[in-house]
Amino acid sequence: MIRALTSCMPSSALPEADRLTIDQVKGKRETLMPEIKAVFFDQDGVIIDTERDGHRVAFNQTFADYGFGFEWDVDEYGRLLGISGGKERMRHYFIENKVVLQGDARKDDAFIKELHRHKTGLFVELIESGKLPLRAGVRRLMQEAKARGLVVGICTTSNERSANAVRNTMLADVDIDFLLAGDVVKNKKPRPDIYLLALKRTGLSAENCVVVEDSRNGLLAARSAGLPVVATTNIYTENEDLGDADIIVTGLGDPDGVKGELKASTKPFDYDGVLTVDQLVDYFEN
Repeated sequence: MIRALTSCMPSSALPEADRLTIDQVKGKRETLMPEIKAVFFDQDGVIIDTERDGHRVAFNQTFADYGFGFEWDVDEYGRLLGISGGKERMRHYFIENKVVLQGDARKDDAFIKELHRHKTGLFVELIESGKLPLRAGVRRLMQEAKARGLVVGICTTSNERSANAVRNTMLADVDIDFLLAGDVVKNKKPRPDIYLLALKRTGLSAENCVVVEDSRNGLLAARSAGLPVVATTNIYTENEDLGDADIIVTGLGDPDGVKGELKASTKPFDYDGVLTVDQLVDYFEN
């Protein structure tokens, strides 16, 4: 009875110990209901379907230009996507298939970097040609986020030159707040380094941000940084284990274009094929 009467008093009339308890409860409530302040986007496979008809094509042209007698078909490249980073991917393939390069570790590293620069130039030409369109819903979702006052960032293991080509050519009309790409961090996805750097750069807590990823490696990187994740699948990742994502869709969707399909969510979610920022904020704040 005394506890019930006490709960009706203004907090200022309570003993100091009880006032602290009330403050703690308020703090806990705020923790349980975070405010979404930013959306971080992966690039390859999320913003644009670059892997099969972009990066793979540029890699194969590079191999041909340098006289290698092999190329990566669609299935082989899909397997190699388990290795994050273009230089790392080539190095893995060369070692796995005993491809002789320069015969010296230091020279091999320099040669792989040369190959990657050449490949990047070819990829940038593809982007600038407009032959690789944005995935449905990406520009719309970014613009909705900016209109709502959210921070919009790109966090990708893609080479910085390639990432800037996408940003400055295909997303020139979107006010993207920051771009983290390539070797800006030592460890690439699935390590969380790039997302931890994004949190540091924005000064935000993980609970205040949402990540849009497409792959298992990207999902693991975001989750290891404590970030909630929306997974949007593509031809290479539709069969990957993305079960740790909060929402899994086949695409973000556009009202007058291609619609997505909801594959899974951690709680009931009304999705009509078009994922909006208002939906995301409501989903993760409540």
